[in-house]
Amino acid sequence: MVNVICMKWGDKYGPAYVNRLYGMVARNLSRPFRFVCFTENGEGVRPEVEIQPLPSLDLPSGLPERGWMKLATFQPGLGGLEGQTLFLDLDVVIVDSIDCFFDYAADFAIAFDQKKEKERIGNSSVYRFEIGQYPDVLDYFRENFDRIREQFRNEQAYLSDRMNRKGVLTFWPKAWCPSFKYHCLPPFPLNFWKEPHIPEGARIILFHGLPEPDAAARGESGKWYRHFRPARWIDAYWQA
Repeated sequence: MVNVICMKWGDKYGPAYVNRLYGMVARNLSRPFRFVCFTENGEGVRPEVEIQPLPSLDLPSGLPERGWMKLATFQPGLGGLEGQTLFLDLDVVIVDSIDCFFDYAADFAIAFDQKKEKERIGNSSVYRFEIGQYPDVLDYFRENFDRIREQFRNEQAYLSDRMNRKGVLTFWPKAWCPSFKYHCLPPFPLNFWKEPHIPEGARIILFHGLPEPDAAARGESGKWYRHFRPARWIDAYWQA
């Protein structure tokens, strides 16, 4: 038995994102799993998903969204879970088996931040860890929050630095977690007539910033300077 967890807070993502994520995991993970969504509002989420309350971080109100909530996954005894746990962002699209993310030999593994090619920074859309193994990640954050905010732009930069200092920062093979924007879109001018593609070896497509998967499926980039044709294959994978 392994764990797959996600978090939903605020109103950016509705229950349909959780339902689709569960469906993709169920179709692409061959071993028994427990699927938990930590959220303050579980209304509309399919019954197969275990709903648990968001852990408390006691952050000051009114802060810009920087993903700090994800660090609460490192608290001991999180949700009564134990064992190997894969965290997934709600806006990923799973396109192949994810068994390999549990078979991969590493104490802690995370997607590589493709925007930071020269730096050892992970993309926390996909990371795996053992429940309760690294409580100091959260403890140090709570004790030094103001300093950390000045030093790191977001939680994945802090998490990567902390794990790197511990000597356990490991990245998934880059082919497993490509970026939709950086690896699926044809280069100019091919983007005007060739449809976005699934890169060879891809397992989980990452969406950061704009577009979201539904907009990408319609060919809507959200940016006037980024044109691409509809990625119609997204609809085949991104289903509950």
